[in-house]
Amino acid sequence: MGEPGFWDNQESAQAVVAELKTLKSVIEPVESVTRRAEDLGILYELAASENDAATRSEAEAEHVALAREIERVSLMALLSGPDDSRDCFFSIQAGAGGTEACDWASMLLRMYLRYIEKMGWKVEEIDRKDGEEAGIQSINLQVSGPYAYGYLSCEMGVHRLVRISPFNAQGKRQTSFAAVDALPAYEDKKIELNEDDLEIVFFRRSSGAGGQNVNKLSTAVRAKHLPTGLVVECVNERSQQQNKKLALSILQSKLEQMEQAKRDAELAKIYGAKGEIAWGNQIRNYVLDDPRVKDLRNNIEVGDPQRVLDGDIQPFIDAELRRKAAKRAKSATP
Repeated sequence: MGEPGFWDNQESAQAVVAELKTLKSVIEPVESVTRRAEDLGILYELAASENDAATRSEAEAEHVALAREIERVSLMALLSGPDDSRDCFFSIQAGAGGTEACDWASMLLRMYLRYIEKMGWKVEEIDRKDGEEAGIQSINLQVSGPYAYGYLSCEMGVHRLVRISPFNAQGKRQTSFAAVDALPAYEDKKIELNEDDLEIVFFRRSSGAGGQNVNKLSTAVRAKHLPTGLVVECVNERSQQQNKKLALSILQSKLEQMEQAKRDAELAKIYGAKGEIAWGNQIRNYVLDDPRVKDLRNNIEVGDPQRVLDGDIQPFIDAELRRKAAKRAKSATP
Protein backbone atom coordinates (compact mmCIF):
# COMPACT_ATOMS: atom_id res chain seq x y z
CA MET A 1 0.00 0.00 0.00
CA GLY A 2 3.01 2.25 0.36
CA GLU A 3 3.96 1.80 -3.27
CA PRO A 4 3.81 4.93 -5.47
CA GLY A 5 0.54 5.12 -7.38
CA PHE A 6 -1.25 2.57 -5.17
CA TRP A 7 -4.06 5.01 -4.38
CA ASP A 8 -4.37 6.35 -7.94
CA ASN A 9 -7.17 3.86 -8.59
CA GLN A 10 -9.36 4.31 -5.52
CA GLU A 11 -11.70 1.43 -6.33
CA SER A 12 -8.85 -1.03 -6.85
CA ALA A 13 -7.00 0.20 -3.77
CA GLN A 14 -10.06 -0.14 -1.58
CA ALA A 15 -10.56 -3.71 -2.83
CA VAL A 16 -6.98 -4.56 -1.82
CA VAL A 17 -7.47 -2.96 1.60
CA ALA A 18 -10.69 -4.93 2.09
CA GLU A 19 -8.91 -8.17 1.13
CA LEU A 20 -6.11 -7.38 3.57
CA LYS A 21 -8.65 -6.77 6.31
CA THR A 22 -10.28 -10.13 5.58
CA LEU A 23 -6.93 -11.96 5.72
CA LYS A 24 -6.10 -10.26 9.01
CA SER A 25 -9.45 -11.36 10.42
CA VAL A 26 -8.34 -14.97 9.81
CA ILE A 27 -4.67 -14.76 10.78
CA GLU A 28 -4.89 -12.59 13.89
CA PRO A 29 -7.30 -14.87 15.84
CA VAL A 30 -5.01 -17.86 15.15
CA GLU A 31 -1.97 -15.91 16.34
CA SER A 32 -3.92 -14.76 19.39
CA VAL A 33 -4.96 -18.25 20.55
CA THR A 34 -1.42 -19.49 19.91
CA ARG A 35 0.02 -16.81 22.21
CA ARG A 36 -2.65 -17.49 24.83
CA ALA A 37 -1.89 -21.23 24.73
CA GLU A 38 1.81 -20.52 25.30
CA ASP A 39 1.00 -18.17 28.19
CA LEU A 40 -1.36 -20.76 29.66
CA GLY A 41 1.41 -23.35 29.67
CA ILE A 42 3.66 -20.94 31.56
CA LEU A 43 0.85 -20.21 34.04
CA TYR A 44 0.35 -23.93 34.76
CA GLU A 45 4.10 -24.36 35.25
CA LEU A 46 4.14 -21.43 37.67
CA ALA A 47 1.20 -22.84 39.63
CA ALA A 48 2.93 -26.23 39.90
CA SER A 49 6.35 -24.87 40.87
CA GLU A 50 4.95 -22.61 43.59
CA ASN A 51 2.10 -24.94 44.60
CA ASP A 52 -0.16 -21.89 44.33
CA ALA A 53 -3.90 -22.69 44.41
CA ALA A 54 -4.90 -19.18 43.28
CA THR A 55 -2.62 -19.34 40.23
CA ARG A 56 -3.94 -22.82 39.38
CA SER A 57 -7.52 -21.54 39.62
CA GLU A 58 -6.62 -18.65 37.30
CA ALA A 59 -5.03 -21.09 34.84
CA GLU A 60 -8.09 -23.35 34.85
CA ALA A 61 -10.41 -20.40 34.16
CA GLU A 62 -8.20 -19.29 31.27
CA HIS A 63 -8.15 -22.89 30.01
CA VAL A 64 -11.96 -22.90 29.73
CA ALA A 65 -12.04 -19.48 28.05
CA LEU A 66 -9.29 -20.46 25.62
CA ALA A 67 -11.10 -23.68 24.68
CA ARG A 68 -14.16 -21.62 23.72
CA GLU A 69 -12.04 -19.25 21.64
CA ILE A 70 -10.29 -22.13 19.87
CA GLU A 71 -13.72 -23.57 19.03
CA ARG A 72 -14.76 -20.21 17.55
CA VAL A 73 -11.56 -19.91 15.50
CA SER A 74 -11.92 -23.52 14.31
CA LEU A 75 -15.38 -22.75 12.99
CA MET A 76 -13.91 -19.99 10.84
CA ALA A 77 -11.94 -22.69 9.03
CA LEU A 78 -15.28 -24.05 7.80
CA LEU A 79 -15.84 -20.79 5.90
CA SER A 80 -13.83 -22.03 2.96
CA GLY A 81 -16.26 -21.39 0.11
CA PRO A 82 -15.09 -19.14 -2.74
CA ASP A 83 -17.51 -16.38 -1.69
CA ASP A 84 -17.62 -16.87 2.08
CA SER A 85 -15.27 -13.96 2.83
CA ARG A 86 -17.31 -11.47 0.79
CA ASP A 87 -19.75 -8.79 1.87
CA CYS A 88 -23.40 -9.69 1.49
CA PHE A 89 -26.66 -8.49 -0.02
CA PHE A 90 -29.26 -9.70 2.47
CA SER A 91 -33.04 -9.69 2.07
CA ILE A 92 -36.18 -10.55 4.04
CA GLN A 93 -39.55 -11.14 2.35
CA ALA A 94 -42.85 -11.55 4.20
CA GLY A 95 -44.94 -14.54 3.16
CA ALA A 96 -48.70 -14.75 2.80
CA GLY A 97 -50.62 -13.69 5.89
CA GLY A 98 -51.03 -9.93 5.68
CA THR A 99 -50.18 -7.86 8.73
CA GLU A 100 -49.08 -10.85 10.84
CA ALA A 101 -46.53 -11.93 8.20
CA CYS A 102 -45.27 -8.36 7.77
CA ASP A 103 -44.81 -8.04 11.52
CA TRP A 104 -42.88 -11.33 11.54
CA ALA A 105 -40.60 -10.01 8.79
CA SER A 106 -39.89 -6.91 10.91
CA MET A 107 -39.11 -9.13 13.93
CA LEU A 108 -36.59 -11.02 11.82
CA LEU A 109 -35.09 -7.73 10.65
CA ARG A 110 -34.58 -6.67 14.27
CA MET A 111 -33.00 -10.05 15.05
CA TYR A 112 -30.52 -9.81 12.19
CA LEU A 113 -29.67 -6.17 12.90
CA ARG A 114 -28.82 -7.17 16.48
CA TYR A 115 -26.65 -10.01 15.17
CA ILE A 116 -24.93 -7.76 12.64
CA GLU A 117 -24.17 -5.27 15.42
CA LYS A 118 -22.68 -8.04 17.59
CA MET A 119 -20.45 -9.10 14.69
CA GLY A 120 -19.19 -5.54 14.24
CA TRP A 121 -20.32 -5.39 10.60
CA LYS A 122 -21.71 -2.38 8.77
CA VAL A 123 -25.22 -2.41 7.33
CA GLU A 124 -26.92 -0.18 4.79
CA GLU A 125 -30.56 -0.24 3.75
CA ILE A 126 -30.98 -0.53 -0.02
CA ASP A 127 -34.72 -0.89 -0.44
CA ARG A 128 -37.68 -1.25 1.90
CA LYS A 129 -41.42 -1.81 1.44
CA ASP A 130 -43.49 -1.27 4.57
CA GLY A 131 -46.61 -3.23 5.43
CA GLU A 132 -49.96 -1.48 5.17
CA GLU A 133 -50.66 -1.63 8.92
CA ALA A 134 -47.44 -2.81 10.54
CA GLY A 135 -44.10 -4.41 9.82
CA ILE A 136 -42.46 -4.73 6.42
CA GLN A 137 -43.35 -6.51 3.21
CA SER A 138 -39.69 -6.75 2.22
CA ILE A 139 -36.28 -5.24 2.82
CA ASN A 140 -32.90 -5.43 1.11
CA LEU A 141 -29.68 -4.69 2.98
CA GLN A 142 -26.00 -4.50 2.16
CA VAL A 143 -23.92 -6.01 4.97
CA SER A 144 -20.18 -5.30 4.96
CA GLY A 145 -17.68 -7.13 7.12
CA PRO A 146 -15.35 -10.15 7.20
CA TYR A 147 -17.20 -13.32 6.16
CA ALA A 148 -20.60 -11.62 6.19
CA TYR A 149 -21.82 -13.81 3.32
CA GLY A 150 -20.34 -17.00 4.77
CA TYR A 151 -22.23 -16.56 8.01
CA LEU A 152 -25.48 -15.03 6.74
CA SER A 153 -25.86 -17.55 3.91
CA CYS A 154 -26.50 -20.10 6.68
CA GLU A 155 -29.78 -18.25 7.34
CA MET A 156 -31.16 -18.63 3.80
CA GLY A 157 -34.58 -20.21 3.75
CA VAL A 158 -38.11 -19.92 5.12
CA HIS A 159 -38.55 -18.99 8.80
CA ARG A 160 -41.83 -19.94 10.53
CA LEU A 161 -43.38 -18.14 13.52
CA VAL A 162 -46.13 -19.59 15.74
CA ARG A 163 -47.68 -17.29 18.37
CA ILE A 164 -50.85 -15.82 19.82
CA SER A 165 -51.27 -12.99 17.34
CA PRO A 166 -51.58 -9.45 18.74
CA PHE A 167 -53.44 -8.60 15.52
CA ASN A 168 -56.18 -11.19 16.09
CA ALA A 169 -59.12 -9.93 18.16
CA GLN A 170 -59.99 -13.49 19.24
CA GLY A 171 -56.45 -14.10 20.48
CA LYS A 172 -56.00 -17.09 18.22
CA ARG A 173 -52.75 -18.93 17.63
CA GLN A 174 -51.43 -18.04 14.19
CA THR A 175 -48.61 -19.17 11.94
CA SER A 176 -46.61 -16.79 9.77
CA PHE A 177 -43.76 -17.20 7.32
CA ALA A 178 -40.94 -15.06 5.96
CA ALA A 179 -38.09 -15.87 3.59
CA VAL A 180 -34.46 -14.88 4.06
CA ASP A 181 -32.00 -14.71 1.18
CA ALA A 182 -28.30 -13.88 0.96
CA LEU A 183 -26.15 -13.03 -2.02
CA PRO A 184 -22.38 -12.44 -2.14
CA ALA A 185 -21.35 -8.91 -3.11
CA TYR A 186 -18.84 -9.03 -5.95
CA GLU A 187 -16.43 -6.11 -6.09
CA ASP A 188 -14.39 -7.80 -8.81
CA LYS A 189 -17.26 -8.09 -11.28
CA LYS A 190 -16.85 -10.79 -13.91
CA ILE A 191 -20.18 -10.25 -15.65
CA GLU A 192 -20.36 -7.37 -18.12
CA LEU A 193 -23.81 -5.83 -18.49
CA ASN A 194 -24.95 -5.06 -22.02
CA GLU A 195 -26.98 -1.83 -22.14
CA ASP A 196 -29.34 -3.45 -24.65
CA ASP A 197 -30.17 -6.11 -22.04
CA LEU A 198 -31.18 -3.57 -19.42
CA GLU A 199 -34.38 -1.71 -18.67
CA ILE A 200 -33.77 1.20 -16.29
CA VAL A 201 -36.75 3.02 -14.78
CA PHE A 202 -36.44 6.07 -12.51
CA PHE A 203 -39.40 6.79 -10.24
CA ARG A 204 -40.33 8.34 -6.92
CA ARG A 205 -41.74 6.37 -4.03
CA SER A 206 -43.21 7.41 -0.67
CA SER A 207 -41.26 6.15 2.33
CA GLY A 208 -44.08 5.73 4.87
CA ALA A 209 -46.64 2.98 5.43
CA GLY A 210 -49.42 4.80 3.60
CA GLY A 211 -52.02 7.47 4.35
CA GLN A 212 -50.93 10.04 6.87
CA ASN A 213 -47.77 8.05 7.61
CA VAL A 214 -46.21 9.04 4.29
CA ASN A 215 -43.49 11.48 5.23
CA LYS A 216 -41.42 11.97 2.11
CA LEU A 217 -40.84 10.95 -1.50
CA SER A 218 -37.62 9.13 -2.31
CA THR A 219 -35.81 8.87 -5.61
CA ALA A 220 -35.74 5.25 -6.69
CA VAL A 221 -34.38 3.14 -9.54
CA ARG A 222 -35.64 -0.15 -10.93
CA ALA A 223 -33.14 -2.12 -13.03
CA LYS A 224 -34.33 -5.15 -15.00
CA HIS A 225 -32.10 -7.64 -16.81
CA LEU A 226 -34.28 -8.57 -19.77
CA PRO A 227 -32.71 -11.95 -20.70
CA THR A 228 -33.17 -13.38 -17.20
CA GLY A 229 -36.01 -11.25 -15.86
CA LEU A 230 -34.03 -10.36 -12.73
CA VAL A 231 -35.23 -7.09 -11.17
CA VAL A 232 -33.50 -4.91 -8.56
CA GLU A 233 -34.87 -1.76 -6.91
CA CYS A 234 -32.77 0.77 -4.97
CA VAL A 235 -34.08 3.75 -3.05
CA ASN A 236 -31.53 4.51 -0.34
CA GLU A 237 -28.99 6.70 -2.14
CA ARG A 238 -29.25 10.49 -2.51
CA SER A 239 -29.35 10.66 -6.29
CA GLN A 240 -30.73 8.70 -9.22
CA GLN A 241 -27.25 7.95 -10.52
CA GLN A 242 -26.10 6.60 -7.16
CA ASN A 243 -29.17 4.40 -6.99
CA LYS A 244 -28.56 3.22 -10.54
CA LYS A 245 -24.94 2.34 -9.77
CA LEU A 246 -25.95 0.32 -6.71
CA ALA A 247 -28.81 -1.42 -8.54
CA LEU A 248 -26.47 -2.49 -11.34
CA SER A 249 -23.93 -3.69 -8.78
CA ILE A 250 -26.53 -5.92 -7.15
CA LEU A 251 -27.72 -7.12 -10.56
CA GLN A 252 -24.16 -8.07 -11.49
CA SER A 253 -23.82 -9.98 -8.22
CA LYS A 254 -27.04 -11.88 -8.91
CA LEU A 255 -25.91 -12.75 -12.43
CA GLU A 256 -22.46 -13.82 -11.24
CA GLN A 257 -24.04 -16.03 -8.61
CA MET A 258 -26.29 -17.60 -11.23
CA GLU A 259 -23.31 -18.31 -13.47
CA GLN A 260 -21.37 -19.80 -10.57
CA ALA A 261 -24.36 -21.95 -9.71
CA LYS A 262 -24.59 -23.22 -13.27
CA ARG A 263 -20.91 -24.09 -13.25
CA ASP A 264 -21.38 -26.03 -10.02
CA ALA A 265 -24.73 -27.52 -11.05
CA GLU A 266 -26.22 -25.91 -7.93
CA LEU A 267 -28.61 -23.34 -9.36
CA ALA A 268 -31.66 -25.13 -7.98
CA LYS A 269 -30.07 -25.41 -4.56
CA ILE A 270 -29.20 -21.72 -4.31
CA TYR A 271 -32.33 -20.16 -5.79
CA GLY A 272 -34.85 -22.92 -5.37
CA ALA A 273 -34.13 -24.11 -1.84
CA LYS A 274 -36.60 -21.75 -0.21
CA GLY A 275 -39.49 -22.86 -2.40
CA GLU A 276 -42.85 -21.32 -1.54
CA ILE A 277 -42.84 -19.11 1.56
CA ALA A 278 -45.22 -21.48 3.34
CA TRP A 279 -45.62 -24.63 5.43
CA GLY A 280 -43.27 -27.50 4.63
CA ASN A 281 -40.43 -25.37 3.30
CA GLN A 282 -39.18 -23.80 6.54
CA ILE A 283 -35.66 -24.23 7.87
CA ARG A 284 -36.49 -23.02 11.39
CA ASN A 285 -39.53 -22.82 13.64
CA TYR A 286 -39.99 -20.10 16.27
CA VAL A 287 -42.77 -21.01 18.73
CA LEU A 288 -43.51 -18.28 21.29
CA ASP A 289 -46.43 -19.63 23.37
CA ASP A 290 -44.75 -23.03 23.89
CA PRO A 291 -41.30 -21.44 23.96
CA ARG A 292 -38.76 -23.06 21.70
CA VAL A 293 -36.81 -22.43 18.51
CA LYS A 294 -35.79 -25.44 16.43
CA ASP A 295 -33.68 -25.58 13.29
CA LEU A 296 -34.98 -28.40 11.12
CA ARG A 297 -31.73 -28.79 9.16
CA ASN A 298 -29.49 -29.71 12.08
CA ASN A 299 -32.01 -30.31 14.93
CA ILE A 300 -30.53 -27.59 17.15
CA GLU A 301 -33.22 -26.49 19.60
CA VAL A 302 -33.25 -23.82 22.33
CA GLY A 303 -35.97 -22.96 24.82
CA ASP A 304 -35.64 -19.18 24.89
CA PRO A 305 -37.11 -17.62 21.72
CA GLN A 306 -36.62 -14.07 23.01
CA ARG A 307 -32.88 -14.59 23.35
CA VAL A 308 -32.78 -15.79 19.74
CA LEU A 309 -34.91 -12.87 18.56
CA ASP A 310 -32.48 -10.56 20.36
CA GLY A 311 -29.79 -11.71 17.93
CA ASP A 312 -28.32 -14.79 19.61
CA ILE A 313 -28.32 -16.93 16.45
CA GLN A 314 -24.66 -17.98 16.39
CA PRO A 315 -25.37 -21.52 17.71
CA PHE A 316 -27.67 -22.14 14.73
CA ILE A 317 -25.12 -20.73 12.29
CA ASP A 318 -22.30 -22.78 13.82
CA ALA A 319 -24.38 -25.95 13.60
CA GLU A 320 -25.22 -25.23 9.97
CA LEU A 321 -21.55 -24.63 9.13
CA ARG A 322 -20.72 -28.04 10.62
CA ARG A 323 -23.58 -29.70 8.76
CA LYS A 324 -22.46 -28.20 5.46
CA ALA A 325 -18.85 -29.25 6.11
CA ALA A 326 -19.93 -32.82 6.90
CA LYS A 327 -22.03 -32.91 3.75
CA ARG A 328 -19.09 -31.69 1.63
CA ALA A 329 -16.79 -34.26 3.21
CA LYS A 330 -19.29 -37.05 2.56
CA SER A 331 -19.77 -36.05 -1.08
CA ALA A 332 -15.98 -35.90 -1.56
CA THR A 333 -15.53 -39.44 -0.25
CA PRO A 334 -15.22 -41.97 -3.11
